[in-house]
Amino acid sequence: MSNELIENKLKLLPDLPGCYIMKNKQDDIIYIGKAKNLKNRVRSYFRGEHEGKTKRLVEDIVDYETIVTGSDKEALLLEVTLIQKHQPKYNIRLKRGTSYPYLKITNERDPQLVITSEVEKDGAHYFGPYPDVWAASETKQLIQKIYPLRKCNGHQKRACLYYHIGQCIGPCDHEVPVEEYEEQIKRIKSFLNGNVSDIKRDLKQKMQEAAEEMNYERAAEFRDQISYIERTVEKQSIISNNYTARDFFNYYMDKGWISIQVFFVRQATLIKREATMFPIIDTPEEELMSFILQYYEDKNNRKPKEVYVPETVDTDLLEEALETKVIIPQRGRKKELLDLTGKNSEISLKQKFRLIEMKEQKTTGAIEELSDVLGLPYIERIEAFDHSNIQGTNPVSAMVSFKDGVPDKNNYRKYKIRTVVGSNEFATTQEVIRRRYSRLLKERKDMPDLILMDGGKVQVNAARDVLANEFGLDIPVAGMVKDKKHRTAGLIFGNELEPVVLDPRSQAFHLVQRIQEEVHRFAITFHRNVRGKNSFTSQLDEVEGVGPKTRTKVLRHFKSMKRLQDAELEEITALGIPVKVAERIKDTVKQNS
Repeated sequence: MSNELIENKLKLLPDLPGCYIMKNKQDDIIYIGKAKNLKNRVRSYFRGEHEGKTKRLVEDIVDYETIVTGSDKEALLLEVTLIQKHQPKYNIRLKRGTSYPYLKITNERDPQLVITSEVEKDGAHYFGPYPDVWAASETKQLIQKIYPLRKCNGHQKRACLYYHIGQCIGPCDHEVPVEEYEEQIKRIKSFLNGNVSDIKRDLKQKMQEAAEEMNYERAAEFRDQISYIERTVEKQSIISNNYTARDFFNYYMDKGWISIQVFFVRQATLIKREATMFPIIDTPEEELMSFILQYYEDKNNRKPKEVYVPETVDTDLLEEALETKVIIPQRGRKKELLDLTGKNSEISLKQKFRLIEMKEQKTTGAIEELSDVLGLPYIERIEAFDHSNIQGTNPVSAMVSFKDGVPDKNNYRKYKIRTVVGSNEFATTQEVIRRRYSRLLKERKDMPDLILMDGGKVQVNAARDVLANEFGLDIPVAGMVKDKKHRTAGLIFGNELEPVVLDPRSQAFHLVQRIQEEVHRFAITFHRNVRGKNSFTSQLDEVEGVGPKTRTKVLRHFKSMKRLQDAELEEITALGIPVKVAERIKDTVKQNS
């Protein structure tokens, strides 16, 4: 992806939580991250200076995509899943299991509440992962005070202190009925699934009472407990306790296009997202149904036990065709996840349209602005010229062509100056303009709507003179001028070549800037190549015994002065060159190295 397209995508990032997926030029996923605000976080990679690993990462990024989630907690959960699935190069911390903690109710006769970093298929109840280890630990302690389970690691001979202060259910003191554990676990699960309003209300009341009694240290403890709950315990729509395989399909339609996204939930975790966009003919509901049916025709896409779709879909028909359960969720986490799928579809399609609009503004929109500023009809084609030489040596010129604001590289041209000795802007310009437009006239090809010279009045007047007085052509010519720091400043145009004011923030200004930078790059590159070849050739011409045939042999074989300098004598004589001539070639290039 070009830097230009990345810059446009950055402008369209949503102010929403989610995950971002960075890719390299091979389209490999190299980094996955989470963000409370995707716009701020993703932009930070492409703004300012970076060091170390971040610098290397940014240098490798050529594209990225985003997945919007319902909260920053969900972004965390999705980040963990995606990293473990894709193993990105730069996500060192999370490749081998997550460093984020889970709260676990163990599967034992006398269960415990513990903190773990690994999720196993052991029949236990897992909650998380949580972004803050300290907050998870404090929340665990709070739960043990409110809904205690077994506190110690093994059965003691008598009840411990925790039982006497109400932080252990007491299996060392008496046999706790299974039903009592089940009720307590039910309360803990409800708490960890986000039903915390009663407890938070109680803590806030205690905090207020402590503050009124000026027991500020105690009030701060209650405040911290509320904070721990808010940071670890909130409703999550990415992970649930149900391990049924589910796929969620949703869409967004606008301007004759449909955007469809699929969220894959396996082992209670969102493991993958797929997205597609295409123009539609039928209704969006029919297009979605057709897409789903074709989707599962692919042998790589196995049907899950449940497929979730929006309410506009005919579930009976789809269920019969798929031979799997098709559901329209009405409320709860499944509805939230389906809505998220639709939200991501909407964001993707709107981003596509905005990128098209931005491209049009940058190209045809910029042309329209420039045409208005110069008082010209629509400028479909622009040709721009730049000259390059160093102290008058190896003078060259180059021309670039832009059509509808886009480079037309098939019409780029290079010119070695034939008739001018030394540095003479006026004469060089006249030679190149004469050669270019006499050729177009001879071939009966269309002329440009505007000619831009990368220079001041001298070049503009030289071009006008040839066009009008030699060819009778009335083609507008403007000069691209630069400021003291050699940056694009604007244009000179009109009979008196007065400065043309271009707003530096306008698309017209940026178009002129792109053209000026492109023609300068093209000319400089051409000049370097010519200078390098001429230097190589001229050195060989100095060698006694080297004629045109020998010179051609050496040039074709070695291609550069560096390779000739590094070559052994035997490699030169292997070309059929006499030893003495080969020795003189080696001596000459050595003296000039």
